[in-house]
Amino acid sequence: MKVSRRLHQLSEMVRDHYSHIWDCCCDHGLLGQLLLDRGQADCVHFVDVVPALMTQLEAHLQQTYSGKRWQVHCLDVARLPLSNYTQAGKPQLVIIAGVGGDLLMDLVTAICQSQPNVSVEFLLCPVYHTYKVRRALADLSLGLISETLVEDKQRFYEILHVSAAACEPVTPVGNRCGTSQIRFT
Repeated sequence: MKVSRRLHQLSEMVRDHYSHIWDCCCDHGLLGQLLLDRGQADCVHFVDVVPALMTQLEAHLQQTYSGKRWQVHCLDVARLPLSNYTQAGKPQLVIIAGVGGDLLMDLVTAICQSQPNVSVEFLLCPVYHTYKVRRALADLSLGLISETLVEDKQRFYEILHVSAAACEPVTPVGNRCGTSQIRFT
């Protein structure tokens, strides 16, 4: 499957194995499929609010990934049922990419406030308003696990991997976004 540099970089930043990975605002589920192929989770959840997309994705997954564990959810990301899938000592990974910074932060804030006792990490890639996103993440006391910068289709995207358990603060501008990650076309 052909994936963009941005989706490829997001996939590469998932280095640990998780009990559950939530590919949110997933459109056609390409990122989640990469993670299924690599066996990065016991279960990959595909989440979007567009019923037609989710029906089409589910049909594709049934044909292509019949032996692997996945679920399709047509719901608002702010209402993820993370607490239904909690396993002691194992964080879940919520990936939100391809949406604006304001919406992304509304979703992260809703998840953090509605399920404060769930161990969760976020892998985030807003399409804009990254400075506002960084400030809001710091206000939520989320710490930085890793960050990078990727160029895709003549645009630059910051990718932030954060968690309440991480000790390094999220700064207003990336301290670890090295230029070695930047690719020019």
